[in-house]
Amino acid sequence: MTHLDSIIRKHVLKNTFDYGKANTGSIVGKVIAEWPGCKTDMKSTMTKINNEIKRVSKLGKDEIAQEMSSFEYYVKEEKEKIIELPDAEKGNVITRFPPEPSGYPHIGHAKAAWLNHEAARVYDGKIILRFDDTNPEKESEEFVDAIRDDLKWLGITFDKESYTSDNMDKIYVAAEKLIKDGNAYVSTAPRENISDSRSTAKPLPERSNAPEENMKKWKDMLAGKYEKGECLLLFKGDLKSDNTVMRDPALARVIKSPHYRQKSKYIVWPGYDLAVVVMDHYEGITHAMRSKEYELRDELYNTLFDLFEWKKPKMISFSRLAIKGAPISKRLITPLIKDKKVTGWDDPRLPTVAGLRRRGIMPDAIKQFVLSFGLSKVESEPDWESLLSYNRKLLDPKSPHYYFVSNPMELHIKNMEEREISLKLHPKQNLGNRVLIATSCIYISADDANRLEKGDIFRLKDLCNIKLTNKVGKLEAEIMSDGVVEKKIQWVSDKDKRQCSIIVPKDLLNSDGEYQADSLQILNGYCEKNCAGLTIGTMVQFERFGFCRFDRFETKDNVLVFVFSC
Repeated sequence: MTHLDSIIRKHVLKNTFDYGKANTGSIVGKVIAEWPGCKTDMKSTMTKINNEIKRVSKLGKDEIAQEMSSFEYYVKEEKEKIIELPDAEKGNVITRFPPEPSGYPHIGHAKAAWLNHEAARVYDGKIILRFDDTNPEKESEEFVDAIRDDLKWLGITFDKESYTSDNMDKIYVAAEKLIKDGNAYVSTAPRENISDSRSTAKPLPERSNAPEENMKKWKDMLAGKYEKGECLLLFKGDLKSDNTVMRDPALARVIKSPHYRQKSKYIVWPGYDLAVVVMDHYEGITHAMRSKEYELRDELYNTLFDLFEWKKPKMISFSRLAIKGAPISKRLITPLIKDKKVTGWDDPRLPTVAGLRRRGIMPDAIKQFVLSFGLSKVESEPDWESLLSYNRKLLDPKSPHYYFVSNPMELHIKNMEEREISLKLHPKQNLGNRVLIATSCIYISADDANRLEKGDIFRLKDLCNIKLTNKVGKLEAEIMSDGVVEKKIQWVSDKDKRQCSIIVPKDLLNSDGEYQADSLQILNGYCEKNCAGLTIGTMVQFERFGFCRFDRFETKDNVLVFVFSC
C-alpha cells in the first residue's frame, strides 16, 4: 500500500464510521489537505477513493473500527470554555450539586456536577455536595455511596457535604410561614379533584380556608393523623397562570416509610420546590445552576424567595445531556435492571458513571466531553462516538499493545520453527517489552481467514510473510521472503494463547427508544498469554481491534474477560 493509499483508507474509514455513508467531497478535501501532491493526477486519486469507498461500504461498523485502530486521527484541540456567571464576585461564589440518592449518577449528572465545580473554581468560590434526600420510598445509603464514589472517581471535589433531610426543622418553619401568611393550604381532596382544579381553574373548597384551619390540618399531618395520599400541602399560586407549575403546586406530602438516614423521625416530607429554596437560602448559594428541564419551575422558585423575603440566587439554566441510544433517566434504567435486561447500574451499555467506568471511559474524557457543551441551552443528544473520540485521544499514548484474535481458526505454517520475539508494549512510548512465542501452529481470526484466498501472501504482524497454500478443510501456509506486504494479520500461537472473551456494548435502545436484546455482543477468542498478568481495570489496545478494559478473570473456565471501549 502506498502512502497515498494509506491516507485514503484512513479518511474513508473515519468518514464512513462517523456518518454511516461516505461523503466523497469531505474525503477528497481531507486527502488533499494531507497529501497535496495527489492533485497532479486527480483522476487516479478519485478512482482510488471511489474504490476504497466501495470496499469499506461492505464492512460492518465493528470491522471498520477494527481497521481504524491501525491509524492515528487528529482530534482538534478545543479551548477550555471559561464559565462566566452573571454578577459573580471573586471569592464570593457558592454553587451546589444536589443529586437525589435514588439511583446511580449518569453522564447528565456528570455534566451538572462539573459545570457547578468549574464555575466555583473560576471565581475562587465554593461548591457544596447536597444530597436531596426527601423521598424515603426511593432513596438509600447504597445510592449515597455510589454518588459520592463516582464523583470522587470523576475527580470532583467539594468544600462541604450536606443532606436536605438533616434540615427538616428549617423546612417546616418555612412551610408554616407560608401557611400563616395565607400562601399555602392543606387539601384532603382526592388527587383527581386537585388535577381538575388545575385544569379548569376552579378553586378547591379548602383553598379559602383561614390560615388557622390550615395550620390545624398541618399539625395533624405532622402528628400522623393522615395516611399517604390523604392530604397535601399546596402552594396558593395562580390557577389561571399560563405556567402550569404555578397552579397550586404541592409543597409537602405524607410518607410514612422509614428513611434511610432519619429512620421514622419524620412523616411529612417536602417536595423539591420547597426544599431547594430553603436549602439554597441557608447554604448561601449565590448561583443556582440546573438543567433547563426545570425552567418552568424557576417562577415558583423566585416567588417563594420573594415571599420569604430572602435574597435570591442567580438562576442559570443549561441544556440537558443525553446520549443517543442510551437511557438516561432512572425511570427507564430501573426496570431494565429489575427485568435483568442489563446486568446492573454498571452495565457498559448504560451512560451511568459506573457503566462508563466499566467500559473504560477515562474520567478526563468525561470531563472534556461534558464541559465542551458549556452553559449553552441548545439541546444535544450526541452519539457514543462523540464521547469515545475524547477517550481514544487519552488512551492512545499510554495503553500497552497486545494481540487478540476472535473466533480463532487454526493455521499451520509448513516451514516455521519455534522462536521467541520481543515486541514493544507501545510503538512510541517507553512502556517496556513483551515476549511472544511463535510456533508452526498459530491462530488467526475467522474474519481474516474468510477474506483470504489460496495463494494470498500476507504478513503475520511483527513476525514474517507467509503464503496461504491450502484453504480446504484446514488452513495451511508457508513462509515467504521478507518484503513489503499490504495485508497484515494478527495472530496468537498455540503455545502462547489464553482464552479470552470481549464484551462489545452497542446501542441499548433503537431509534424508537425500544430495548434491543442483541445490544451486548460477546466475542470469544484467544489473546496472548502476557495479558494474564494484567490487573483489573487496566486499559489495553488490542491491535487492529481497539481499546479494551480488563474486566475480570473467570476461574471456572479460565477465561480473561475484557470490555470493548473504543
